[in-house]
Amino acid sequence: MISQLGKDMDLSRITFPTFVLEPRSFTERVTDFMSHPDFLINANKSEDPVERFIGVVKYYMSGWHIHPKGVKKPYNPVLGEFFRSRCTFDDSSSAFFVAEQVSHHPPITAMFYHCPDHHIAIEGDLRPKSRFFGNSVGMILEGYAKIHFERWGGEEYLVTYPNMYARGILFGKMVLELGETSTVTCAKSDLMFEVEFKTKGLIWGSYNQIIGKIKRISTKEVLYDITGNWQTTIFIADRKKKTEPVVLFDSARERVVPQTVACAAEQEPNESRNLWKHVTKAIYESDLDAATTHKTAIEEEQREDARRRDADKTPFVPRFFRLEADGLYHPGLALNDIPQDPGQAKQAIERWIFTKTGSDDMQDFARPEEDPVVLAATRPRRH
Repeated sequence: MISQLGKDMDLSRITFPTFVLEPRSFTERVTDFMSHPDFLINANKSEDPVERFIGVVKYYMSGWHIHPKGVKKPYNPVLGEFFRSRCTFDDSSSAFFVAEQVSHHPPITAMFYHCPDHHIAIEGDLRPKSRFFGNSVGMILEGYAKIHFERWGGEEYLVTYPNMYARGILFGKMVLELGETSTVTCAKSDLMFEVEFKTKGLIWGSYNQIIGKIKRISTKEVLYDITGNWQTTIFIADRKKKTEPVVLFDSARERVVPQTVACAAEQEPNESRNLWKHVTKAIYESDLDAATTHKTAIEEEQREDARRRDADKTPFVPRFFRLEADGLYHPGLALNDIPQDPGQAKQAIERWIFTKTGSDDMQDFARPEEDPVVLAATRPRRH
C-alpha cells in the first residue's frame, strides 16, 4: 500500500489492507451520531429556543467519543449497500434509521433517522475525502446533516463536520485526532455554535481539546463558552452571567442507546452486516488472509456490476434516497409526506425502510440470529 501513496493524494481509490479495518461498514458507523438520541428528545421538549439549541449542541458533541480502539478504518461501502436499524427508548417510543451508499466515486453515504413520537428527524449525506499527508491520513468530512424539530414549526439545525486524522501510520504512536472547525446553525433561532477541534502540537498541547462558542448570528454576541475534551468531558459556561463552567457532557456517565438490526436471514444480500459478514468473522478470528480474500471478492463484484451498468448504459438509482436540485441527497420518503399522527407516521416509515425487495413483507426483528458466520463473529473470544 505504501508504494501507492503520494503526499496530498486522494485515497478514495486506494485499497487498504485488512489489518487496518474496523469490522463494520461506514454505513453502520454513521449510527455513532445517534448514540445519545435522548439529548435530542429532551431538547425538543423545552419551550426556550436557547435551551433547545444547547440540547442540540450537547447531542452533536456526544457523537464523537465512540470509535474503535486504536486507529481503524470502517469498510468502504459498495454502491447500493445499505444499513437499516431501529431503537427503542425508555418511554417505549421508537426511532428508525437507514443509510445507503448512493455514490462510489466520489463516495457519498446518505442517511435518514426519524422518531415519530417526538417529531424529530435527521437527514443528510456524508462525503468523506481521504488524503495522505506523509505520516498521517486525513479524512475531510464534507456533506451536511439537518436536524428537524417538527414540533416547533419546522425548526432546523444545519450541521457541518470536523476533519479526522490518523497520525503515525508510518512511524511513531498511532492516534486518532479531530481537527479544524465545525458548526451547528439554527437560522430560525438566530443561533450558531462554532467549535474548533484542536490537534496536538509536536511538543506542546493535549489531545482531543475543543474550544467553542454559542452566539447570536445577527449580532455576534457570545452567549456561552464550550470547552473540554471531546473524548471524555465537555463543559459549558454562561458568558453573560460569568458563571463557572459546568459539565455539559460526560462520556463515562451517559448510556449509549443500542441499535437493533434484523438477523442475517432477514437481511438482503447488499445489506451491510450480511454483505461483509465473512470479512467481519475473519477479522474477529485474526485470519487476515481470509479477510483479504472475502474483501477482494466483494470489491471485484462491485467492479463487475459497474462494468455491466456501463455496457448496458444503465445508471445506478439509489433505493432510499434521491438527488435533488440543491445537489444533495434527500430521503425518498419526503418529510412532508410523513403523516403527523405518530402511529401513522411509524407505519409509513417502517414500511418504507424495512419492506423486503420484491415483497410486501417487512423484516422480522423477532427472528433469532442463526447464521453460523454471524454467530462466530459475535461470540466472545478467548484470550
